[in-house]
Parts: sequence; C-alpha cells; structure tokens
Amino acid sequence: MKITSVNVNGIRAAARKGFFDWLAREAPDVVCVQELKAHEHQLTDEVFRPQGYHVYYCCAEKPGYSGVAIYSKREPDEVQVGLGDGWEDVDREGRYIEARYDNLVVISLYMHSGSSSEDRQKLKYDFMDRFMPHLEALKASGRDCIICGDWNIAHKEIDLKNWKSNQKNSGFLPEERAWMDRLFNEVGFVDAFRVVNQEAEQYTWWSNRGRAWDNNVGWRIDYHVVTPGLRERILSADIYKDERFSDHAPLTLEYDYPF
Repeated sequence: MKITSVNVNGIRAAARKGFFDWLAREAPDVVCVQELKAHEHQLTDEVFRPQGYHVYYCCAEKPGYSGVAIYSKREPDEVQVGLGDGWEDVDREGRYIEARYDNLVVISLYMHSGSSSEDRQKLKYDFMDRFMPHLEALKASGRDCIICGDWNIAHKEIDLKNWKSNQKNSGFLPEERAWMDRLFNEVGFVDAFRVVNQEAEQYTWWSNRGRAWDNNVGWRIDYHVVTPGLRERILSADIYKDERFSDHAPLTLEYDYPF
C-alpha cells in the first residue's frame, strides 16, 4: 500500500506545474492533499478528477484558502468530511477529511499555522488542545490509523536546518514540540518516516525567502502519523524533490498492508 501526503499550496497552481502528471506516474493507492486554495466548483476540470481515483474534497469557506482532499484508488466504505459537531470553526477552514476502509482509517490533515499573528498561534494552540482527545479516541478505537498531512510543527532539532534561531518561531515553539512529544511518547502514535529514516536534512518544506530551496534550508513539517500496530508494516519513505509543485515536497510511504 502506497500513500502520498502533499501540501500543494494551491491545487490549480500545482496542476500547472505538472503535479497530476507526476501523480499518474507515481500511482499511489491513496493521496492526501492539503492547502487546496480552491472551492469545489473551481475544480470541475477532469485534471482534478484523476483517472482511476475516487475523489473527495473538503474546501474552506474562505476563497483561495486552506482545504484538504483524499484521492483513493479503492472506494472507501465511508468518508467523513470535516470533524463534525463542535468543530464548526475548524471545518469552515477545511482542515480534516477521513476515509475508512474495513479496519483502516486514512486522514488528510492541515493543521493551523501560527506564523502570521499571535491570534493565529492562539487558534493553533486551541486546535491542538481539542484535537489531542480526538487522536486518543482514534487510537483507542483499535483501528489502524494513518494521519497524513501538514502538521506545521517540526518535532526535533534534526527536523529543521536552523533550529537554534527558530526556537521562538511558530512551528518550533517549546509548547508545540512538547505536544508532539506527548503524541508520540505518551499517547503512543508513531512518526512513520523516522521508523525507516533517521538521517538529518530530511525536509518537506522550504521557505520561498532567500535561497532556502537551493541551500536545503528546510523544515520537516509533513508527516504520516500512525497507530503503533503499523510500525512493523512500514517499508519505505520517500521525499520527492526532482520536481517542484509547491513549497512542500510530496511525502510517500509504502506499507506492507493489504489494500
């Protein structure tokens, strides 16, 4: 089973840069997309309904903003668009979509960024506080869960180039990193990429400022976060950097899992 997670920073822009041509060649079983920056009525062209996939969009109310999607070769038993009751503020921003297949749950998540203002950072913290019980419930369900997406947090020093100068910046704040510690160490989820790759300079996002891409001054903020039963099923992980569709790179993992 091959699953790709990718923040496209605008699905229409990514399409113009060849994203769907690459997708046809790569042919993952499931694709978790973040930051669509489009409403569904703007995605009627057949390119946004890739051949061989069932397509599910969760768009933000605000034009040109956020949004997530799942493309799946297999038709899911059920798709949950948004988090539902009590999450109206999050669902208006199109940050969560979930597909279920037998005992497997695959989620595309786009966590808030707090880099633009203190208010957005407060919203991010609020989401993190509310989302942890949801994650605990997912784990307690006994299902195999793969939560793909842009979590907008670099967990450890190895996960960004300039960690010393970013300790007071959103995405590498002590409170954010402690939350990730709790997710992995206490709740028991697994950072799937690090099971098979412990190397430094493994980044998935590069700022458009300066020459961050050219100099590989990046951050690893895109993850597959999985339930512990999947740890032994992780076969490989790949960050695709031969082409650029976005300021993020596609992150693809393969699992020894029937699909």
